[in-house]
Amino acid sequence: MRQVLTSGLLWFAALGCGLMAGVYFAFSTFIMTSLGRLDQAAGIAAMNAINVDIVRSLFMPLFLGTTVAGAALVVLGALRFSEPGAVSMIAGGGLYVIGMFVVTVALNVPLNDALAAAQPSSPEAGAVWAAYLKDWVFWNHVRTVASLMASALFIVALAS
Repeated sequence: MRQVLTSGLLWFAALGCGLMAGVYFAFSTFIMTSLGRLDQAAGIAAMNAINVDIVRSLFMPLFLGTTVAGAALVVLGALRFSEPGAVSMIAGGGLYVIGMFVVTVALNVPLNDALAAAQPSSPEAGAVWAAYLKDWVFWNHVRTVASLMASALFIVALAS
């Protein structure tokens, strides 16, 4: 039973991390570039609309579920440390929880909140938007890499 649970969590986490990496990759490679080419008020309005809609979408159950699965895999890997795949489970879960979840909560969400508080057409919003594009995208790159590497580590654990 324990092996079935672990395998199920690994499959869910590997696929969830892969999906999350894809979402973040899209933002890092073309969505934010496109928004950055818009005038400041339109770019800010579009990003704020995305930030409102994303928390109401299927993104959130996947975001939270994959985080819980990653944390559970850290615990399961620690409990069966001497078994094949345990180190990959711990590394994948830790990388995902810290590199994706913690980065999101501690860095990307506060940037989103600051952007939401800005008056899109005000002169002050120009500086907020420029900093947002630079800082948010940097941390989104971190989330992309962490999600992709965690997915790969979970696949390694499955293959062990």
